[in-house]
Amino acid sequence: MTDFGFSTALSLMRRTAPFIMFRLVVYAGIALAYVLATGVGAGVGYGIGAFWGSEGRMAGSGYGALAGFGLTAAALYLLREYTLYLVKAGHIAVMVELLHGRAIPNGQGQIAYARGMVADRFGTANVLFGIDQLVKGVIGAVTGLLQGLLSVLPIPGAAQVMGMVRGYLKVAVGLLDEVMLAHCFATRVENPFLGARTALVLYAQNARPMLVNAAWVTACVWGLSVMVFLLMLVPAGVVAWMLPGQVTAAGFGFALVFAWAVKAALIEPFALACMLQAYFNVTSGQTPDPVWTERLDQASDKFTDLGQRATAWIRPHAPQGVSA
Repeated sequence: MTDFGFSTALSLMRRTAPFIMFRLVVYAGIALAYVLATGVGAGVGYGIGAFWGSEGRMAGSGYGALAGFGLTAAALYLLREYTLYLVKAGHIAVMVELLHGRAIPNGQGQIAYARGMVADRFGTANVLFGIDQLVKGVIGAVTGLLQGLLSVLPIPGAAQVMGMVRGYLKVAVGLLDEVMLAHCFATRVENPFLGARTALVLYAQNARPMLVNAAWVTACVWGLSVMVFLLMLVPAGVVAWMLPGQVTAAGFGFALVFAWAVKAALIEPFALACMLQAYFNVTSGQTPDPVWTERLDQASDKFTDLGQRATAWIRPHAPQGVSA
């Protein structure tokens, strides 16, 4: 029914424990940043609101907390490409190495080794981020092609079902961009834009089994995420109660942040390990179908853009100690 094994995914997480710890530190730090910024904002708003009495203090505290939370979210959004470069791509690299039977260092050396691999394949953070954004656009086009096919099938009640299908497909393809990047590490391709195009064609010609696997993984991810969110409501409520002005409504927001941090640090690597297995198992021994290459060129400007950038790509100098 699926092309991955949960036991293999757990084994990959165990063998990449340094990256799991690294992710825990990074995302716990992000969650702490949200709490501190919200608390400082609430405190400043509480102080300013004191000029208008008790009601002013309560309102000021709420507005200040919202401002602190929002500014932190904006700052982290701007830094997302570096999160991808420093955290996610490195973890993908070492997982791919293990899936292909290659040796990787243990301990902190694993993180340094992975950073070297990322720099060797993609160069700088903005190159990796640019490829990732183009890949997401192409995956969206492939999903659109599948939606178009489903919409013309003579299925009773298809119009009502398609709304649910579209929503679920958008969620299910959430990790596929990272799986496409994994192809570059697996093949050690020197041109990452060309590698991304090849990975996308292989995905497109195997879209149905890949989406079936993604659907199962997505169901597990969101089931676990909901349970984590419910568990986080209590500690989040305590933190919100401690804010100046007792902005208790912040508890819901903190619970979401805490649950997101756990999801990003622990649940997403598990899901990624499952999807990497599925992709490499499904596409094993295959070569890109020229028919699908042509379809993607017609369906997605971003796929064409990847081809143009592949032609213009100049490979950066490989860091010492990392083989090409």
